[in-house]
Amino acid sequence: MTQIVMHSFAKALGSRKITNDDLSRMMETSDEWITQRTGIKSRFWAEPGIGSSDLAVDATRESFKQSGTDHVDAIIAATLSPDHYFPGIGVLIQTKLGLKNIPAFDIRQQCSGFLYGIQMAHSLIKSGTYKRILLVGSEVHSTGLDISTRGRDLAVLFGDGAGSCIIEEATTAPTNTTRFEIIDSELHSDGADARELWCELPGSVHFTSAITPDEFQHGAVFPKMNGRRVFENAVKRMTEVCNSLLSKNNIKSEQVSHFIPHQANTRINEMVANLLQISPERCFNTIQNYGNTTAATIPIGFTDAISSNRFKSQEFVLSAAFGSGFTWGSAIFKVV
Repeated sequence: MTQIVMHSFAKALGSRKITNDDLSRMMETSDEWITQRTGIKSRFWAEPGIGSSDLAVDATRESFKQSGTDHVDAIIAATLSPDHYFPGIGVLIQTKLGLKNIPAFDIRQQCSGFLYGIQMAHSLIKSGTYKRILLVGSEVHSTGLDISTRGRDLAVLFGDGAGSCIIEEATTAPTNTTRFEIIDSELHSDGADARELWCELPGSVHFTSAITPDEFQHGAVFPKMNGRRVFENAVKRMTEVCNSLLSKNNIKSEQVSHFIPHQANTRINEMVANLLQISPERCFNTIQNYGNTTAATIPIGFTDAISSNRFKSQEFVLSAAFGSGFTWGSAIFKVV
């Protein structure tokens, strides 16, 4: 059976560290208020003029350095904050890296984007379509937030960052880096609650223009969230999909050595881990340092966990995500 692995994880962050105290000087909030509700202590924002493709390129160069080559057959890029309305960031990453004439796929599954990308890459390699794929999640949220008291509920949550890895067959992957066999994944979506976490404008459905000055003035260009609805669904759906995936692969939760979930809220992750009977020391969180970097949270989590030497051979690693759409999913890996 073909063994397909992820390896050469790397991250890139915005260059400006923004603490909760920094935000309290921009809006009516406090370190205590943010920490108690989210677990976030700081996040990083990019310099003006830096787009999500730039952070993706920075992370990818480090992945290429670790893997020993810059050869890939395809790019899969996940983001909800592209540099431009179109084209997507995949082709921008491609040209900035000097990669010629390979396909570049863009995924718009928001917080679940990296897991969607894993399943897509796994299937494409397993089918023989491509041999070696770059998967990257990247976000620059700071330029799309309402940095004011009006927008504080969401403005305090998000940071800028990127995470990348290489996916290929184990037989061709380097052995001097931590490798994770992709055992299985499961994905879901339900658009019935799309408006509970969304950014309405700009949008092609709005006649006669994608956005008007009045709509901009009233904040329709900024993301909106029904926090209670999202929290409840995130806990329910992430728990369901993890249990389903573990059961399907005859793996018990006590066999999971590491749980690396999407980083939206520390309380969500703690509740999901508790419902899965995964002890706190096995749940790896980074949200306290980086905030929610959406499609980049999971690869950033893997990068930091590798750096702290958390993994041992043959351990099972579980991941899960929930986000706008609603979309959600889970994936299980084995350290090889």
